[in-house]
Amino acid sequence: MRSLQRSSIGLSLAKERSRGRWMAVLVALMLAVAAPKLYAQVRLAVVDMQRAILETEEGRRAKNQLKRLFESRQEQLNDRQESLKRLKADLEKQERVLSRDALQKRMSEYQEQLVSLQKNYMEYQQELAQREAELTKQILVNLQGVVRQIGTAEGYTAIFDQSGIVWAPTHIDLTDRVIAEFNREHPPSAESTPAAEGDAGARPTRPATTRPAATGTNPHPRGVQQ
Repeated sequence: MRSLQRSSIGLSLAKERSRGRWMAVLVALMLAVAAPKLYAQVRLAVVDMQRAILETEEGRRAKNQLKRLFESRQEQLNDRQESLKRLKADLEKQERVLSRDALQKRMSEYQEQLVSLQKNYMEYQQELAQREAELTKQILVNLQGVVRQIGTAEGYTAIFDQSGIVWAPTHIDLTDRVIAEFNREHPPSAESTPAAEGDAGARPTRPATTRPAATGTNPHPRGVQQ
């Protein structure tokens, strides 16, 4: 059973990035045919939206919450996998001494546990992805609102997501400012304090003794087919 893949906050930006790339091309074409006077009036800026999500106070808390959920679910998978490995070893020791019926019964029990483990693995992957989307959705909406406020108040022609820009001078990068404005306008709510961030449905994660994720282990005993 492979270890769970860590969620990377920012997957919800995929559509925004694609839209940003098309808008960048459109503005470039407009500027290419614009009169010099109009070109001189154009004011552009960029924001690294993914970095902004990660570095806002709410984004940091969301990242920590996802990390705790990941570690808790991974530990559960590790425990289940260790149990299967022990069952495998036991089967291999007894396969020549058990009766055919008894061995078949033990193999059936092993197979059921293996299928259950694989099902849990997929469920945990989906749970992490869903939780990430829930945590980042409102952060992204609020960040976009901050960007719009800055753009409107200061007369920017357009502000692009940096992921859709090949190069831009650093002086037009508003990311740090957007993060600061976001933290000022959207301080962490009581619901997102550290005490409330834990996964209520998960077992407490052992802080210093969590085993490393087992990767690439084949839990099948001889003679047992998935």
